[in-house]
Amino acid sequence: MTAGDGLDTASASDDIPRLVDVAAAAGVSVATVSNFYNRPDRVAPPTALRIQEAVDALNYVRRSERPRPSRRPPAEVGISEVAAAAGVSVGTVSNYLNRPDVLAPATSARVQQAIDALGYVPNIAARNLRVGRSRSIGLLVLDIGNPFFTDFIKGAENVATTAGYAVLLGNTEEDAGRESDYLDLFVEQRVAGVIVAPTGDVQRQMRELRARGARAVLLDEATAAPEFCSLAVNDFAGGRMGMAHLLDTGRRRVAFVRGPARIRQVQARHDGVRAAIAGVADAQLAVFDADSFSVEAGRHVGEQILALPPDERPTGVFAANDLLALGVLQAMFAAGVRVPDDLALMGYDDIQYAASAAVPLTSIRQPSREMGAQAAAMLLAELASGDEHEHQHVLFEPEIVTRASTSSSG
Repeated sequence: MTAGDGLDTASASDDIPRLVDVAAAAGVSVATVSNFYNRPDRVAPPTALRIQEAVDALNYVRRSERPRPSRRPPAEVGISEVAAAAGVSVGTVSNYLNRPDVLAPATSARVQQAIDALGYVPNIAARNLRVGRSRSIGLLVLDIGNPFFTDFIKGAENVATTAGYAVLLGNTEEDAGRESDYLDLFVEQRVAGVIVAPTGDVQRQMRELRARGARAVLLDEATAAPEFCSLAVNDFAGGRMGMAHLLDTGRRRVAFVRGPARIRQVQARHDGVRAAIAGVADAQLAVFDADSFSVEAGRHVGEQILALPPDERPTGVFAANDLLALGVLQAMFAAGVRVPDDLALMGYDDIQYAASAAVPLTSIRQPSREMGAQAAAMLLAELASGDEHEHQHVLFEPEIVTRASTSSSG
């Protein structure tokens, strides 16, 4: 018997017929009527016919199918009700919500007690319209699936939430159109500021955000946008360091796997690679393009390398990020190519998976979580200082982490 078809609780004086009334009219038990509705296969046809006649005669409607009486929602509690309950002015409640440091502890306690008793919830949307910005910041990254950005987000979020800011996260998937849409959304949401890892040209939205009082910190744009705070890794140094390491292992036929060329740090790493090659007369460099920073794209490049005649294949490969390198590693494993004996391989970022790969991956380390925390701290500092703020441009230096995927050739 279901809850909706159990014994009706209406009293005998009610006009609404009950399940027990149907049973009495049909000359059967209440359980038989319940089976009629819920397990009709257990009711003989003559009995079912009698029950249906009783239902029709009484105009019986199951409780679960009866219209529910409408209930008016409780009136929304406003700031004036809180003020009245606390015995203070509306201005005092406003100060408690926005400038609690100006109130005496006893007054703050009374206001909080009133809020708790009334269940008051501040209307954040209305506040945002009134003051022109919210207690939220927008965080826009190239690829949320990339572990580098996962750690970057964690670092930024920890700092922001500690300071009382919510983080609105956007994932551009390396698409300039999505990036533009997210930035327009952040403008509409009146965020206090944004942290952006740019894919395309974001100058228009950055200026619009600033015109509305928001602030911005750009990732990997240390030289391209001096009018905003920014932070980056010295990708030229990282690219040169990585290729120099491959050359130091004795490899001379080497390759660089680029990510999307439109991303500034990819070009900087490529420039560093070429600088390292320029210092070694007998080195030969091949460049393979990847359309994304993904394992799948790396695997596709690995297949291109395998399609070359053996005497033309590179003996050392440096990928623009670790995901690309892991994809190349998968392709080599599938073809029986030994890493590092037949092919030395390294990546960039030093994500968590690099150390736990089937062959632990040599990589150029970027301090991703520290960079996220620094970006949020820079944004909060600019919000606090306003127009007196002096823009900062922080450059992190990369370092190489050597593992088994590269070793000296025999």
